[in-house]
Amino acid sequence: MRKFEGSPGQQRVIRLLLERGFSVNDEGRVVSGDIEIPDTQVAREVGVDRRVVDSTTSAILADDELLRIFRNISQIPSLKDLAPVLDLHVLTVEVTDADQPGIVAEITGLIAEEGISIRQTISEDPEFTDEPRLIVVVEASPPGDLIAALSELAYVRQVSIQ
Repeated sequence: MRKFEGSPGQQRVIRLLLERGFSVNDEGRVVSGDIEIPDTQVAREVGVDRRVVDSTTSAILADDELLRIFRNISQIPSLKDLAPVLDLHVLTVEVTDADQPGIVAEITGLIAEEGISIRQTISEDPEFTDEPRLIVVVEASPPGDLIAALSELAYVRQVSIQ
């Protein structure tokens, strides 16, 4: 993000690419795997002109560090939105300091102590989002005592269940 400090529009493009796991190919096109995503679609999603997308991908191709990142990034399917269809439950934990070590271990440990199987965890990176969350997709509805225990952790701001 520091490389695009002078351009909020380019930062929005970069944030979208990172959040969605989109890559940039040799021709400077935004892709998901081998599927090309038109600049106009990316631009519309983040509220910029398509030329901002083009200039962002050109900057990525011209920078070795960015190129390594955006050639190797990929998507991971999320069960979060599928949870209701699959009869799963989603715990979302908002924390006060996402850089603190051991957050994922402690929270998943408390869930495991309840005998609840975890199907997926997604830990949002504080570099990519202003309010990172830990999203845990579980097989059973979390009991109230687990929610209370999670809420009492010093670094937890809020716990919600979906």
